[in-house]
Order: sequence, then structure tokens, then C-alpha cells
Amino acid sequence: MRSGHLWVFRDDVSNLASLPDVPIVTVVDPRGRPLGKAFFSTTSRIALRMLSRRDESIDVSFWRRRIRAAARHRERLGIDSTAHRLLFGEADLVPSVIVDRYGPVLVVQFLSRGADAVKRQITEALMAEVSPEGILERSDRAVRRREGLPKSSGVLAGTVPRAVEIEMNGLRFEVHLEIGQKTGWFLDQRENYGIARKWASGRVADCFCYAGGFALHAAASTAVREVVAVDSSEQALEMGRTNATLNEIANVRWEKADVFQWLKRESERRRRYGMVILDPPAFARTRSGLAGALRGYKEINLRALGLLRPDGILITCSCSHHVTRDLFDEMLGNAARDAGRQIQLLDKRGQPPDHPVLASMPETEYLKCVVARVL
Repeated sequence: MRSGHLWVFRDDVSNLASLPDVPIVTVVDPRGRPLGKAFFSTTSRIALRMLSRRDESIDVSFWRRRIRAAARHRERLGIDSTAHRLLFGEADLVPSVIVDRYGPVLVVQFLSRGADAVKRQITEALMAEVSPEGILERSDRAVRRREGLPKSSGVLAGTVPRAVEIEMNGLRFEVHLEIGQKTGWFLDQRENYGIARKWASGRVADCFCYAGGFALHAAASTAVREVVAVDSSEQALEMGRTNATLNEIANVRWEKADVFQWLKRESERRRRYGMVILDPPAFARTRSGLAGALRGYKEINLRALGLLRPDGILITCSCSHHVTRDLFDEMLGNAARDAGRQIQLLDKRGQPPDHPVLASMPETEYLKCVVARVL
């Protein structure tokens, strides 16, 4: 805690079994000296999530101050989009609370028992500080099960449409707020989408394409002949087709397929691409799944490297926190060796500054994005 980490685990709290199940507590050291206020959970492995280093009231005024500070930071960023992350949990000192802005509406997630207990306070504070037309809750992530909470979705305030149109890097996207991935869109890849457009040429493969974020940015480049966008979800592909129409982009071919099998088939057909993009879902959601995740990452990267022509570009990503940058780099090096390819690492990227990293909490850094050139 002295280092600034915001979590305290069950095993480090004395007399846990005798404590009342209340959402917010005052935390004291073994001598009874106050250490601050925290969300508290009797069921989660994370017993305490620190809210403040002072023994202050956690009320609507507290949340308004936190939201105001986060909003001012986003205003300074000059984000080239009408959508961005407004509150990023621990990194913005609002543990387990996520708020994304999509034009006139907000989508929120309350991911702990403490956050869930004060959702009305946070909703009131958001309406006062941000003045959205509506706020939609999408607390539907599996992490709530570890808190003993059911999934929870619905409109918390105002009016929220089924879908909104956002602009990002000069392109338009329709976001389905109630059914889209995460809170509706992958806002953390916004700047990496632009990098893909910069490097794209010839034929491009976008694997795990979802609704076309990478695919349409690449297709918008005048140097690109065709983009093959691959995903196993027909619903995602239909969203991608809609977004292509919105932008009058016609050089994308949408394919429904298992990406692992698709990469294998393309390799057997000896197809060659100027760029391959890999943006898979998190392969390692827990530390116990790390070894299997690294095998999965290596397989798709090895296959992708085999599809690239000399001077081709690989953009490869991981959103698994447990896969560190060092492990990801090592995996990529092993994949290149086994593929018999030499690669240059042109750029190592991560999440944008509206998804800041708290220096005292490595858990807040999760996204890796590497741009590599095949020699």
C-alpha cells in the first residue's frame, strides 16, 4: 500500500471472517491508524480496493471530483474520435468502475461489490459532471461472478439508443451498445488502427476482425488492393459490412471462419499478403491459462509470418494482462525462428492515453501491439 498499489488481498486482512459485509470501509493498520477508505468484499480474492488515502466521505461529491479530474485529462488529449474511455478503473483512482463515452451517451461497468453498491451515486455524479443524454449499464463481464454478483444491464438514466454512430480517425462506425464487445467497441485500439493504415499495402488479412476496426482503416489506404477480414462470428461480420457501407469502402471481403483453421488453409494454399493483422481475444484470462495462451499466440503468429511476402508487415496484439511484454516478445521471436523468417521490430505499442497506466499497478497495463517487418 505504501508503494501506491490499490489492492489488498484476503490473506492480508486480519479477522476477515468476523467483519460485516458492507461495501465501503475505513482501513486501518495493525496499530489502528487510518490508512484510508476502500471498497470491501467478503467473497472476492481482492478484499480491499483503495478509494482514498484519507478518511473521507465516499459520496456523490467524492465521485464528482474523481470524474472531473478524469474528464479534464481526456480533454487535453486531443482524441481523434467521438468515443473514448472516460474512467479507467484503478488507473483513474476509481477501482472496478469503467465508463466509456460514445458521443452523447455513456456506457458503464461496475465490476466489484463495492462499485455495484454505489452505482446510483456514480450515475448521479456522471449526470452532473458530463451531462450525457443517457447512461447504459453493461456490467456483464465474468469477473462479477468472483464477486458473487449476477450480470446486470440496462438504462440507468436518460435515453440510450440501440446503436450510435461514432467517428474515429476520419472513419464512421455504428456501435451496438447493448450487444457489442466490451462496452460496444474496442476503444483501446483506436491509435493502433491508424498505425495499420500507415503501414498497409497490397493484400491485407485482418484476423479476428470483429466489426472491422483494423480492416476498414487498412482498406482506406490507397496502397491497399484488398482486405480479407476473418472472424468466427457472423454477427460481427454483418456489423463490419454495415461499417464498410457507411464509409463507402468496397475493397473488403468478409469471411466467416475459425482463424486458426483459416491461417492453416491459407498457408497450405501458399497465399501471400502485404500485411497480416492479429487481434485475438484474451487467450489468458487467469495466470493458470498462461502456458496455453502462449502456445496459441505462437501458433497464429507462426502461421501469419508464413503468409507474409518479403517486406510484409505483421501487426500482432495481445490484450492478456498475464502475457507480459517480455513474454510476448519472446513468443514472437520463437514464432519467427520456427517459421524460418527474420523480422525487424518497427514499433512496440500499447493502449492509448485515455486508458492510462498507474505506475504503482502493473495490472492496469494490458494491451501489447507489435509492428514487425519481414525481411
